[in-house]
This record gives sequence, structure tokens and C-alpha cells, in this order.
Amino acid sequence: MPSVHKVATVQFEPTMFEKERNIARLLELCEQAAAAGAKLIVTPEMGTTGYCWFNRAEVRPFVEKVPGPTTDRFAALARKYDCYLVVGMPEVDEDDIYFNSAVLIGPDGIVGRHRKTHPYISEPKWAAAGDLHNQVFDTPIGRIALLICMDIHFVETARLMALGGADVICHISNWLAERTPAPYWISRAFENGCYVIESNRWGLERTVQFSGGSCVIAPDGEVVTVLDKGDGFALAEIDLDMARARRVLGEPVFVQRRPELYPELLTDTFSWNPRAFFGLYGHEPWPDGMRSRVSVAQFAPGDSISGNLEAIANLARRAKADGANLVVFPELAVTGLAGSAKSAQPIPGPATDSLHALAAQLEIYIVCGIAERSGDAVYNSACLFTPDGRITRYRKTHLTEEERSWATAGDDWAVVDTPVGRIGLLIGHDAAFPEAGRVLALRGCDVIACCAAVKGPFGSPHAGTAVQQSAPIPTGADPHHWHHFRVRAGENNVFLAFANVFDPEHGYPGLSGVFGPDTFEFPRREAIAADDTGLATALVDTTNLDSVYPTNVVRRKDLVSMRMPHSYRGLVRAVANNH
Repeated sequence: MPSVHKVATVQFEPTMFEKERNIARLLELCEQAAAAGAKLIVTPEMGTTGYCWFNRAEVRPFVEKVPGPTTDRFAALARKYDCYLVVGMPEVDEDDIYFNSAVLIGPDGIVGRHRKTHPYISEPKWAAAGDLHNQVFDTPIGRIALLICMDIHFVETARLMALGGADVICHISNWLAERTPAPYWISRAFENGCYVIESNRWGLERTVQFSGGSCVIAPDGEVVTVLDKGDGFALAEIDLDMARARRVLGEPVFVQRRPELYPELLTDTFSWNPRAFFGLYGHEPWPDGMRSRVSVAQFAPGDSISGNLEAIANLARRAKADGANLVVFPELAVTGLAGSAKSAQPIPGPATDSLHALAAQLEIYIVCGIAERSGDAVYNSACLFTPDGRITRYRKTHLTEEERSWATAGDDWAVVDTPVGRIGLLIGHDAAFPEAGRVLALRGCDVIACCAAVKGPFGSPHAGTAVQQSAPIPTGADPHHWHHFRVRAGENNVFLAFANVFDPEHGYPGLSGVFGPDTFEFPRREAIAADDTGLATALVDTTNLDSVYPTNVVRRKDLVSMRMPHSYRGLVRAVANNH
């Protein structure tokens, strides 16, 4: 099988109630792409009919079975050009249940279909949640998976497809409100080391402005081709060998997963009122929460522990002057990035004693990275120091190839309750694994403090030139439009305090930030550090109105509550290396 194939994303504005016109125009665009050599052509969600239906009665004249007349027409085109097409349409089954569906069609007819499993706010008016989960279709041009719009907000969907061997995820959407290519699209390709072909509609329908930005995204997060707005298609080449390497930030990601640490992914802690759930039987009741300020500090730790501690103290004092209640420092900030085994310190020990004293003196919570020696073992650890002298330690669970030469992996998560909120700890490469942040969210964390020494790229400069959109889509240059660790915050409805090393000479870009929990809030609630040593500080609100139910998105966790864990068993299985 050749490893390189030409693909196309189609962008299109359907017109409601004009199904025949829509199909004819889609066939025209698909034929143009096929004639240009595309072997896989992806069209938008609900492209045959339009999207904003009031109810079942209104959409009823336009639903079809699969296979049916519409899929037959696309199958004829696929047969003519020996190519594969993805078509978005409203489907009806033999029980008169309607679904928002994507159909993969090849030269021999229908290969498979996906029914949207996570309906967006309007779709329950007419469609049922899909019942075909996490499929991967093996074809002569690669292993292909399908997702529809809202599905991609959930880390588990794309991850399960990648674990199933997907080379390409075809994501069809009616994305709105956000400038595109959307950060979620880029992150799903990036964290799974696979291609995402994104076909999004554009235009205005029943007061809803859709974003366009259809694109092809490479396994390293690069947007290799993109359409801003208007009908058309864009071509790109995909290399299956690149996808099958499964490398994220230069690391072979799937062999570094820790499925034995992920069983909680099959739980559904936010399916009940979390304010009651987390206090059940008097065990681990949530902290009340507060309005606070959280800072992340970025600098380049050196070889001198005393020098690092001095830099930490200076930055902590600056954070306190900014009104911070919590400050997070980079990975290995105490002991330095080089020679970590040699410089490793006991916990407790002289280095941590000085940080205890600093937290008490400033009356501030401090999270800091340190190489820890415990007997004959060395760990890449992070500690949370409280003003009253308590310490919570976390040992990094997902080690890079280089770290395995000196460090032992930890085998548990760390969560601690503070007045700021429930805080979970991660370290650097941990956050490249969507499973890690999800476990902490399911444990009820309000804040994830991530001490990091992550080399780039994981932000917008790698994602190509920001496209401009017509109002009311946000416009203007934004160097941080895509930040992978902002996506980590929004998908888990947590505040994520990401403190990264700043040392451009050695590949560490900084880009530290405090990112907000509401993925649908614009402008975003966040602060990102400038390209220099220093701080970023943001307001963090973990309070609740006087209600027995959660009124704050960080406590409600809307996206987390919409998960479908009954279909997630594959997340806790080991995967063959060739995936």
C-alpha cells in the first residue's frame, strides 16, 4: 500500500429546505476534488440539508436511510474516480429514529458510518444520540475514523480511534462562534499523532454564524492547508507512515501510556449533582472555594540549587505582590534540568524546608518541581507547599525516553484540597496524555497545577497563519490562538496553571499560562506569560451561588458530565506498538 495519498476537505454552505440543490452542489465540489487527484474527500456535517432544525416534523421530509438515494449518488462518484467520500446527512433507521450521521463511501459502496454520539445543544430537538462508537475502517488508503462536530470536544473519542489504529480522523462539523481552525481540532491531531481532515460549513443560518476554516492538520499539529470562508475545497497530501509513528512532542506516545492508572476513566462522577456526590458519606467534601489569584512563573532553572531557590523566592514575592494565593513553578525548578539524578534531594529535606518556610512567610500556596531521591530511586516530582506546613508530593507518571535513563515513574495521582479549591498535580509530559487531566477532573479538581519543562511547538506559531473571519467570529491577529494546554483546561472544565521553563536557546518556549474552565467563553478567561522570565496571573473563581446545585462551570463540569464512559473500555487496555 502506498503511504502518501492526496486528500481534500470540502467547505460548503447548504440551504435549508433545498436538499436537491445542496446534494448537486456537493457532488460538483467532490467531483472537482476527485478530478484533482483526491482519494479521500470530506464534506460538512448535515451538508445535504442544513443544520438548524426546529423539531422532528420539520426535518422529516429530508431524512433518509443508509444506504439510500443520496448515498447511492455519492457511491457512483466514488466508483467513477476510485476514491472515498465522507458525507454528512440526517439518517432515519428502521425504527423511525433520526440521527446526525457521517457516511464513509468507497468505490464498492458504503464502508461504514458514524452517528453523532454527543449532540450539541439544538440536536436533541430531533436527533437521538448515536449508538455506533469509536469505529475505525480499514481501507486501501489507510485506516479511517469519523467524528461529528461536538464529538471532538471529548478526549476519549479521538483517543479510542487512534488506539484502534486510525491514521486519519475525518471530522465533519458545523462549528460556530470560534475562529478556525479551532484549537480542539489541532489538539486532537497533535495528542494522538494522527491526521485530522476537518470539513466545516460556513455562512449564516437562522441567526447562527458558522466559522468555516476547513483544513487538513498533520500529526504534529501543523495546519497544512486551510480554507477561510466560501464554498470550495482544499487539497493536501497525507503520509500514513507519519501517522503510524505515533509521536507527540518527539516521543512515541502510545508505548508511554499507563493504562493501569486509567480505570477511573470508565466512571461517571458528574452524572449526579457533584455537590452531593463529593460529600457522600462525609468523605472528601469539596472545599467551599473562593475568588483567588493564581500565578505561573517561568524561568530557566540552572545547575545551582541555591541559585534556583533564590530565583523561586524572588518570583514568589512578585506573585504575592500581584495578590496571588497560589504560584506554580516549572518542572525540576529546584534541582535543574541537567544531571537530575546527581542533584536529587530527599523529601522532606533542606530544599523543601526552605520552600516550606517561604510558603509560611508569604502566606501563599507554592507548587514546585524537584528531582527527588528516595532510597535508591530517583523521581521527577512536584510538591505543593501550604502556608501551615503541609506538603503534598506527586511523582511524574509519564516519563519521556530521556527521563527513563535516570527516573522511576510514579504510580499514583495527587489531589489536595485548599481554600483555592481542589488542586490536582501534573508534571510536563503527563499533560501530553489526555487521560491524565481527565482522571483529575473526574476526582473533582477545580485547578490542575502543571509544573512543566516542555519543548515546543505546542502553540499557534506552528499552526500556520491565523485566518481572518467575518463578524461576529472573533477577528484579528492572535499569536496564542492554539495553545495545547488551554485545550486541556477547557475540555476538563478546570483552571489549568501551566508553568513552563523559558529557555529558547535549548528549545523551551515558555508560553506559561493560567487557562480558564469554560471552552465556550469568549474572550477567554486566561493569562499567558510574555516571551521572557516572569509571571502570568489570573483570577480564579471556584465559588458557588447559594444553591444546592453547582452554578459555576468549574464545579458543574458540563463537558465532563456529557461523557459516555460505557464505551471507553479500550482506554484501559494495552495497545500493540504498531498502533
